[in-house]
Amino acid sequence: MSLQPTIKANHYMVSAGHYLATEAGYKVLEAGGNAFDAGVASGIALGVVQPDLVQVAGVAPIILYHAESNEVVTVSGLGWWPKATRLETYINEHGGKIPVGLARAVVPAAPDAWIKVLQRYGTMTFGEVASHATRYARDGFSIHPLLAENIDTHQDRLRGWPASAEVFMSNGQPLRTGELIVQSDLAKCMQYMIDEEAAAAGQGRDAALEAARNAFYKGDIAKTITDYHAANGGLLTMEDMAEYASAFEAPVKRSFTGFGDPIDVYTCGPWCQGPVLLEMMSIIEGTDFKEMGHNTGDYVHFLTEAMKLAFADREAYFGDPRFVDVPIDTMVSAEFGRMRRAGIDMAKACPEMPAAGQIPGMGAGPAATSAAAAPSRMALDTSYTCVVDESGNVFSATPSDGSYGMPIIPGTGMAPSSRGSQNWAVEGHPCAIAPGKRPRLTPAPALALREGKLSLPFGTPGGDVQAQAMLQVFLNMEVWGMEAQDAIEAPRFATYSFPNSFEPHGYEKNILRMEGRMDDDVMEDMSGRGHKVERWPDMTWKAGSVCAIQADHETGIMTGGADARRASRVMGW
Repeated sequence: MSLQPTIKANHYMVSAGHYLATEAGYKVLEAGGNAFDAGVASGIALGVVQPDLVQVAGVAPIILYHAESNEVVTVSGLGWWPKATRLETYINEHGGKIPVGLARAVVPAAPDAWIKVLQRYGTMTFGEVASHATRYARDGFSIHPLLAENIDTHQDRLRGWPASAEVFMSNGQPLRTGELIVQSDLAKCMQYMIDEEAAAAGQGRDAALEAARNAFYKGDIAKTITDYHAANGGLLTMEDMAEYASAFEAPVKRSFTGFGDPIDVYTCGPWCQGPVLLEMMSIIEGTDFKEMGHNTGDYVHFLTEAMKLAFADREAYFGDPRFVDVPIDTMVSAEFGRMRRAGIDMAKACPEMPAAGQIPGMGAGPAATSAAAAPSRMALDTSYTCVVDESGNVFSATPSDGSYGMPIIPGTGMAPSSRGSQNWAVEGHPCAIAPGKRPRLTPAPALALREGKLSLPFGTPGGDVQAQAMLQVFLNMEVWGMEAQDAIEAPRFATYSFPNSFEPHGYEKNILRMEGRMDDDVMEDMSGRGHKVERWPDMTWKAGSVCAIQADHETGIMTGGADARRASRVMGW
């Protein structure tokens, strides 16, 4: 029996990582907005109602399908390092580390990404879509359990940042479940952007949206952020802020054949980890999963070893394509997948991260040997939202950047993007720090289309677990025929046998974590094959929190799923 009901609708649907973000998107749909308006509303709201996981001034990678033009487009929504950044500073002065705080700041990207989507594909004003998030910030909302847990876990760090303590503490103590959290400064900044847009309304919709954007990147918000950096040893300048622009980019795509017709799966480019999901699919495609059985020993072992191979290649080759030549077409190809699959030993686990696949003309970076010999830190941040509207438009986004790696800037209510934590202070690494370079982002929304038949946006928080959780849920739907909610709630597992994407890039060789609902016999089987098995609770947020919508174009019915492992909800009509 599902922990949350399966929701069906035949007009529109939104599924998001927090129920108030779902409500924000749904209200925009009810007011006549399209999927892009609703997705932006929901995404901005996540930065308010999950401030431990997402920041309004964070990152927002987006992938969308525009039904009228029949095109899939991505929006990078990822900032780059300030111009004054120098790799040698991190090597010589920080011992090859990227310290917590302003030293890991990149240009905040989310406001620009949201507004660009509204300009090109939306129908509403910034004020109309941001009004719900602004109200949540101004009037407050009840603390949910995971937020309370995160505040408590990071209380010492938050207490050391006065503006952060003002938001997350009450009389010096962490806010608890059920208490009210009010973010007055954040509400004022968002209202400032709304007011600037309204003042420029007479110049046309595009100019008004640009005025909202300028309020953040060229106006008082930018000045407050950069003045704080200047006074506290940070690197962000007004020039860095003013010059930032998210890009509309082509997606990476591959077809997958599971149970039925092939389906095209799209991710953002290798500036994020999105394509690692596609390489996983290339490695496993053609396997007789029905013969293996769902979540059997053979199934879990095979997927785990396939995921290790894909992560090894991610570590060797992925990076900002503006700086690094990433052989992405080769990496998601069927031929490369077959070659990598041949390295899987069904009797025995690879005891560490496998060697990267050899690609002619390419040299692998030093990722496997440069990782810290320490336990991996579980990354808490990130959320997800997806929307499908009555016209068939689809929106999928994974906004992120928590509040425990960067201080809230006084007067803004925002902890601007700390995503530099996903770079490496290692010379020659494909993700090495450089001015103007984007980190290799873990947040990675996905979108699958069976033309004329099905639209399937899906995604999750979870750091390096994201692609693993998404693969398992996707297979649950495409191979095993589960509806979204059942596919999401099925027990999951994850490997950690590769360097963590987050500083200090801890490496837990051969660790395989499995939810407690997995059969004990399967866990014993995994141990027998050499995996270091650790049991998770029956349902844990550490296994990801997937949201998805299955839009069946032949019946006109949408089926939504939202993960009970966190505060996710789905609504539709």
